[in-house]
Amino acid sequence: MTVETFDLPDVGEGVAEGELIRWLVEDGEEITEDQPLAEVETDKALVDLPSPFAGTVVERHAAEGEMVPVGDPLVSVDVGGEPASSGGAPADSPDTTDDGTATAGSVFAPPRTRRLARELGVDLSRVEGSGPGGRVTDADVRAAAANADATGASEPAPRSLDSAATDTMCERDGTTDRDDGAGHRESADSVDEAAEAAGRVDAEAQAETASRDRTLATPATRRLADDLDVDLDAVPTDETRDGEAFVTSEMVRAYAEGGETAPSPAAEPATSTTPTAEDSATTEPSADAPAVPDAGGREPSPVVGPRPGDRIPYRGVRRSIGQQMERSKYTAPHVTHTDEVDVTRLVETKAELDAPAEAEGVDLTYLPFVMRAVTRALTEFPQVNASLDEEREQIVCHDAYHLGVATATDAGLMVPVIENVDQKGLLELAAETAAKVDRARDRTISRDEMQGGTFTITNVGVIGGKYATPIVNYPEVAILALGRIAERPRVVDGEVVPRHTLPLSLSVDHRVVDGAVAARFTNRVMELLASPARLLVD
Repeated sequence: MTVETFDLPDVGEGVAEGELIRWLVEDGEEITEDQPLAEVETDKALVDLPSPFAGTVVERHAAEGEMVPVGDPLVSVDVGGEPASSGGAPADSPDTTDDGTATAGSVFAPPRTRRLARELGVDLSRVEGSGPGGRVTDADVRAAAANADATGASEPAPRSLDSAATDTMCERDGTTDRDDGAGHRESADSVDEAAEAAGRVDAEAQAETASRDRTLATPATRRLADDLDVDLDAVPTDETRDGEAFVTSEMVRAYAEGGETAPSPAAEPATSTTPTAEDSATTEPSADAPAVPDAGGREPSPVVGPRPGDRIPYRGVRRSIGQQMERSKYTAPHVTHTDEVDVTRLVETKAELDAPAEAEGVDLTYLPFVMRAVTRALTEFPQVNASLDEEREQIVCHDAYHLGVATATDAGLMVPVIENVDQKGLLELAAETAAKVDRARDRTISRDEMQGGTFTITNVGVIGGKYATPIVNYPEVAILALGRIAERPRVVDGEVVPRHTLPLSLSVDHRVVDGAVAARFTNRVMELLASPARLLVD
């Protein structure tokens, strides 16, 4: 018997330890190369650790919930054959080949990424990983495949609406319009056919569930499944993350109660008539049918919360967030300026652009409009797009516009950064923001994607908020909180009329930004949001 020990790797720059959230293998279990061994959470991300070799699990060296320092033994595996020449590497998977080229076995990549690489014919040893600790992502593999095949057609990025806001936009190949259900009658025959088709779909879904051997879920969802004695692989779902089945806590509860999945948010009837300033791009509300809130601006899905008397470990991402907030609050003297802007024309403009955006495969939200308005105002008030270099005693006015989007996740607040906002159109901003918000919510976002911001936007309106006093995302000097867009009474031409308004709360570091500057900056943002046509042209 030849036993190799797999030590906890450095899964992110500067990470010293990780919390073992969940074991995915048992002692004595036969495992394959790339099979996920455990879920580990650091103060940067939640990651699956794939096995670098195949064999039999001999011993797991840590318990779930235990903090494991980087470099400490995690699991021992009987790999058979001759002992490896260096610790932690399998005997049959050396770090380099005869010609000195790194092998795919030494690459840090999850199983789904390795499968994608095999499908696209990509040599993982030649791919530079952009994820935490050099982890190779699906995007890295696709980019490598595109570079290797110069003649291959890649999926085009969404085009901007800026210069063609009123143009007719081309429909994507292979898509069909969905029935809106407005005033359409169905015959008895069509109803029977629909029911029969639904039965076939349900049977197919059950068959797919039965054959599923891997399911993605947040740690909170996994704990709920354990509490309810539910097999995650048995829970039906039509949601995916990076090509893998994804299950939410609502689905687990529904399955535990009646063996069926919870209805998806998109299928639930709307009960409100007020649109919100959304931060993510899943389902966008119209003026008469708002979407269910979601992470990154929409209210996150409910997760298993603490019970009275619980003691919750203060570590990992939560501790990192807390330390950052504490540093900001005790370093920067905060002051908050509030106001409210009439965005009736913005609501109308967005409604006109929803269909063209959908034709491009993009769910347009209000956030890209706000991002463009903020960026335009930042160019005119550079001291708001700044940071304070205390060591050199200098106020650094940045010439780049990288906007952070505060995103609520089950681990706390994360802030994905959208770079060079001034160089991107509405649709590009909407698509990129949605993708990064999803990765933040799924805890697959890289550390680099949450750094380098120069200004932050947060949305408190999705849970009914109007005004707030947000904490500046230090070392930035300003953060803008969006309230809920709703119809409110306004005086127009001497008459009180209903208008859609958006409350704004701007917190600033008073060492750098004076109250008058904060007010003028907010006024400029309001002016642009009130006349959204200005945001569609450069």
